[in-house]
Amino acid sequence: MAAKTAPAPRNVELHDAPVAAPKRSAKTAKLRASITPGTVLILLAGRFRGRRVVFLKQLASGLLLVSGPMKVNGVPLKRVNQSYVLATSTKVDISGVKVPEFSETLFKKCKKAKKGMFEGEEQKKEVSAERKKIQSEVDSLLLTHIKKVPNMRSYLKSLFTLQKGQAPHTMKF
Repeated sequence: MAAKTAPAPRNVELHDAPVAAPKRSAKTAKLRASITPGTVLILLAGRFRGRRVVFLKQLASGLLLVSGPMKVNGVPLKRVNQSYVLATSTKVDISGVKVPEFSETLFKKCKKAKKGMFEGEEQKKEVSAERKKIQSEVDSLLLTHIKKVPNMRSYLKSLFTLQKGQAPHTMKF
């Protein structure tokens, strides 16, 4: 009698298993040449559009860390995408300003709890004590450097506006 062979497998792989392609990781945005620490930027969108702010540094995520300072024009320490700013040629010497280290979670918004349509009143959002402390530190450091430049305080306080017939792409800031 002939030797018995094992039965053939029912699912035969004809091709090699597909290899997963390496995924592209998001790279941090390259900082524009016109934006350096101390550059006065004009915010183009959001709640503070038209306000002039001082650029402090680029964060690990690629966003820009800017401050008004809060005591001058009401703009707090905030993260901004560089596509939403207009760099000016005005600079504030902030070589002595050391921005305190903090995590980007400081800027994250907390999630809202789901409520019924007519349920209760909305509570006012409170700024964390850590954020207030960092804001006051940065403001005091920036204000000492802003006071050294004549009219810089009033320049930062004023809003950026365009008049009829002014084209921003032809202007030098």
